[in-house]
Amino acid sequence: RMGKGKGNPEFWVSVVKPGRIMFEMEGVPKVDTQRAFVLAAHKLPIKTKFVEREHI
Repeated sequence: RMGKGKGNPEFWVSVVKPGRIMFEMEGVPKVDTQRAFVLAAHKLPIKTKFVEREHI
């Protein structure tokens, strides 16, 4: 049937493959950066890991 449309999107989905760097920070103390990433990681439905540039 025509004219009904698809409706409003309920949420957005994105494929994140293992090894993908999702967030980067620069110019912030390491302690503050780690705290921010821990808080952000709790909001994500995936397992995360904190890495530093010299360890990549």
